[in-house]
Amino acid sequence: MNQNPDTDLVETFLPSMQDVMRRQAALHELHQTWRLIEASAKMNCPVEARLLLPAVLATRTGLVQLERDLVANMVSEKVRQVMQEASTRAQYALDLLVRNLFERTADVGFLVADLDLCRYLGRLAAGEAPDRDTARRRLMAYRDKYTVYDDILLLAPDGAVLLRADVDDRLERSEDPLVAATLAAPGYVETFRASDLRPGAPRALLYSHTMRDPDSGAILGVLCLSFRFEHELAAIFTAYGGADLRANMLLLDADDRVIGSLDPLWIAPGVRVPVNSDGGVATRLFAGREYLVATSASQGYQGYPGPPGWKTQVMAPLDLAFRGAHPDAAAQLAPRMLRGLLSHAHAFSPALHALMASVLGATQAIRRIVWNGKVAGSGAGNTDDRLGPVLDQITETGERSDAAFSQSIQGLYQTVLASSLQAAGATAQLLVDMLDRSLYERANDCRWWALAGQLRQALAHGDSPQRAEAVAALLGHINGLYTVYSRLFVYDRAGRILAATGSQDVVGSRIAPDTLGAVCGLRSEMDHYAEPFGPSPLYDGQPTFVYHAAIRHPGRDAAVVGGIGIVFDSAVELRNMLDSGVAGRADMQAFLVSPDGQVLCGTDPAWPAGTRLPLDRSLLEAAAQQGAARRIVEHAGHYCVAACARAGGYREFRAVAGREQPVLSVLLQSFGPVRADAELAALAGVEPVRSGHEHGRDVALFQVDGALMALDAGAVIEALPFARVKRTPPAAGARIGMLDVDLDGGQRGFVWVFDLARLVSGRPHAPRADGQVILVRHGATTVGLLVDDVHSVQRFDPAAASPIGLGSDGAALASNLLQANAGTALIQELSAQRIVERVCGAPVAA
Repeated sequence: MNQNPDTDLVETFLPSMQDVMRRQAALHELHQTWRLIEASAKMNCPVEARLLLPAVLATRTGLVQLERDLVANMVSEKVRQVMQEASTRAQYALDLLVRNLFERTADVGFLVADLDLCRYLGRLAAGEAPDRDTARRRLMAYRDKYTVYDDILLLAPDGAVLLRADVDDRLERSEDPLVAATLAAPGYVETFRASDLRPGAPRALLYSHTMRDPDSGAILGVLCLSFRFEHELAAIFTAYGGADLRANMLLLDADDRVIGSLDPLWIAPGVRVPVNSDGGVATRLFAGREYLVATSASQGYQGYPGPPGWKTQVMAPLDLAFRGAHPDAAAQLAPRMLRGLLSHAHAFSPALHALMASVLGATQAIRRIVWNGKVAGSGAGNTDDRLGPVLDQITETGERSDAAFSQSIQGLYQTVLASSLQAAGATAQLLVDMLDRSLYERANDCRWWALAGQLRQALAHGDSPQRAEAVAALLGHINGLYTVYSRLFVYDRAGRILAATGSQDVVGSRIAPDTLGAVCGLRSEMDHYAEPFGPSPLYDGQPTFVYHAAIRHPGRDAAVVGGIGIVFDSAVELRNMLDSGVAGRADMQAFLVSPDGQVLCGTDPAWPAGTRLPLDRSLLEAAAQQGAARRIVEHAGHYCVAACARAGGYREFRAVAGREQPVLSVLLQSFGPVRADAELAALAGVEPVRSGHEHGRDVALFQVDGALMALDAGAVIEALPFARVKRTPPAAGARIGMLDVDLDGGQRGFVWVFDLARLVSGRPHAPRADGQVILVRHGATTVGLLVDDVHSVQRFDPAAASPIGLGSDGAALASNLLQANAGTALIQELSAQRIVERVCGAPVAA
């Protein structure tokens, strides 16, 4: 984000941001107050104010520019937040859809090799009369398990409908050209349009593949899977379309026409809409209304690109885009954490950091004007009577300006934090959505494979080497198609493993008794058993998910004769999911954990699987109860945005309470190391000082290395910004440069500048770039003293000062200790004479 965004950006979007316009009006009103102060000073005390007016003018000019920069950055950050949120939602919605459709391409490639279906078509081709009801039950069993399909069809090469799962449809022959296209294709064919295979539907998403004889390779027909596209799209739109309905989410085709719409009454399917392929922030006009548009194209998944040209898009009307209310994350933070977070603004928001520096500079300039005015008035007789009210006005208006700018920066800071929290929350939700969709497929796979005729026959007719080899060959074929598994294995009624993929060391071993008992107790072929996530000997002792389904006797009683187990390659697949969410960002870590914080998988090697993530338990509990939670936390010594989401299920997966292990996702984005108490105290500044006396001696107060110190105001000329100092090569002492100043008689000359912190402590000290230089005079000698900042000019009763001697070595620079704030604060008053004599190396005459 640029610190000075294009003026066109402000002109385009500012009228739609009522909160920013209110802040702009408040800042503009203060600008007029500064003009009145200048006019008042010129009329009431022109002589006394002549030295202050140029500084007031320069400060006012700087505040005007700061106002412009602040408004421009607030506009830019709000636009960036809306666009980032829209882009994230659009990309995540498309990613989920593409991952889902990838599974469909694997399904059709596997089902065409189903021996029972191939034998049915082979007998039909041979003129036999196979059992049609048995074959239909097999199709229906597949559809019942993989509920993403609404129909499964077997077609003859001439388009005749040989068999389908949907018994209500009476189509006898298809004229759809996809049959010929499928027969000519080397693999699957993906079709999206109207088809006579799904009469009454305006369009269908179909996956077709040629079926061949497993022995001869002769063409037997075409298998076609009809995906429940509208249902899936509606579920994704509901999850990622946005709860506040300030924007519409669309699925577009290659011609930018709407395939699906979150709100079809708003933007109807079939219409063509403007897109934003380059990711810019220019508005798009559609149907007489201006929109911010975020368009996302498919990034593909494991080589599958998705349907050609498909993209998701979020369209937010300009009049609604900036009206959403976000929780004030900054207001909920403790002041200590808020200060610590702001200290890292340069890392997570350079523009915010630059504005904070500009506001600090303006505040320092105003404080310096008042400080210099009061220093000048401290020894000018009755001058203070006329200049004092002007300085009071400058002080008051400066405090109002500081408050107004601080509130505006707080609003900008809130926008930055809200954007980070929203993005983290969306990513956490994506992680559990990907997990549930993947485990949904795993639960389906094991139940479907348990119905394979070869497995049922082999276990029903007892163990033999030939049958074990055939089972192993089938498992190897399946595992070759489904690479998300590290191992598939089949076991008999006693739990002994008969065949397995991968290392054969496990063959002959037995599964755990409690697992065997659970599998044998499954009530139907629609049920499965998921082992609790943990170390498994079938996964080299690593923790993983293992899913089981019962293999039943092919006879009428369907008694359990064994089971099939599938070992999810968790170390690889879960890490791939987490990596896709983190997307290579070094400041971000992602985890899948149990509700008590035990890590299932994570991207941070400091917390491997099996360890417990040291995260606030209340965050995990809130996510487990409410579905999602996000906040700012301290984690592992860093300030972090933390987002947590609960895996809520997909379709019927997790519909049965207690069957699946509850899982939470955790996303942590670091903003920087936690600041120590001393650092935070320095950031907070020093407390106000109240001397409580109208008569006495004027003392100029300033900050040095975090401490408050003082000089007699009569020895001080003025304060100037450190930026004006001409640095000199490092010297042995505290001398750091020279300053060109006005001397007596209207002459200009150079004075040496010394680092007061080093003079006081004797230790090396790194000067602050935003420091102030105080010009101090003793006798005919003037020197500059670098301090952190000026504070105020106070009048102290002589009784409030306690003298300090020179010390045993005669080197002390302080001459008094001043009591302030009713004796609760002690301030070292330095001696101008001692300082000048220290830097000159010799006594100096008064």
